Amino acid sequence: MNSSAGIAPTGETVVIEKPVLGAIIDRLWRDGYTVVGPTLAESAIVIDQVRAIDDLPIGWTDEQEAGMYRLRRREDRAYFGYAVGPHSWKQYLFPPKTTLYSIEFHADAMTVKPNVDPVPSYAFLGVRSCDLHAIEIQDRVFLHGPYVDRHYQARREKALIIAVHCAVAASTCFCASMGTGPRSVRGFDLALTELEGEFLVEIATPRGAAICDGIPSRAATGYELGAAARIVDKTRDSMKRSLNTNGLPDLLYQNLEHPRWDQVAERCLSCTNCTMVCPTCFCHALEDVPALDGASSEKIRQWDSCFNPDHAHMAGGNNRPDIRSRYRQWLTHKLASWVDQYGVSGCVGCGRCVTWCPVGIDITEEAAAIRGDQQ
Repeated sequence: MNSSAGIAPTGETVVIEKPVLGAIIDRLWRDGYTVVGPTLAESAIVIDQVRAIDDLPIGWTDEQEAGMYRLRRREDRAYFGYAVGPHSWKQYLFPPKTTLYSIEFHADAMTVKPNVDPVPSYAFLGVRSCDLHAIEIQDRVFLHGPYVDRHYQARREKALIIAVHCAVAASTCFCASMGTGPRSVRGFDLALTELEGEFLVEIATPRGAAICDGIPSRAATGYELGAAARIVDKTRDSMKRSLNTNGLPDLLYQNLEHPRWDQVAERCLSCTNCTMVCPTCFCHALEDVPALDGASSEKIRQWDSCFNPDHAHMAGGNNRPDIRSRYRQWLTHKLASWVDQYGVSGCVGCGRCVTWCPVGIDITEEAAAIRGDQQ
């Protein structure tokens, strides 16, 4: 390959040899980024720090079905030959636990101190299209509403995103029907398509171009661009699940007493797994944590779930006292009232809620049952 030490400008697509990805990871660390991406841990492909390409799940894939997840060896050494695992990038932008501010109590006054802990500069490596859409949805919640969450904003502004176009779809994926994948179209600095022995690299932003400056590369050929497109098309065609979104909000609003809610409640454990793995859910609880000496207190925000019985507890009582009402709230908010609030569905079709539900409840089946579709 006739490589050149240089990188094409924003909007161009180039080719790098696979080992060159290691040089990009090294540069990100040198430039002060904490690189997080896919790695193997606890019998799953999870998101954690990646310091070298050997940390990636090379040669591994995942098998997923409702209520089932297994790792399996591939017959090749694909770097990103899997779908999505239990982790999403939400944990780095909207952490499970955040100290919002502290209060110091004095004899005749008190002092409020906002939390100003240093914010890390993350480089997200291997972000799939469904998760890019999930980040975009959380941007609407935390950045584009009447109030801006400064904790989310600080992390979001410093995050660099390297996407990967999907070459594998789990049996639980349904992003194609949601219009959220499998090809990434926006929201990234760089996007990779994995070919045999090479990566196509789409350069979307000046920040992405700067990271690749001086990295050995060459211009992509028309054949390689076509091969990349065929990979994504094949992934789209392989999806086994879909969700019919036509008129879905009104359908759910008009069927709040549908018998299906009782049927799913008999299976649901109200365990919160679906909301914990969901890349868009943002329910949280606020807690005051006083110091033992009574001289100070911290205001803590931590993830919560609408499946927790106490989440709907108010002064007048609990307005969602049973599993039926809590499941109905989750699905109706995700697929209907979310559209009213933010102009987009709260579901990106990643399938995590299906895979990681202990009893295998499938959001596409539940919506189809209410519609009356046959699957």
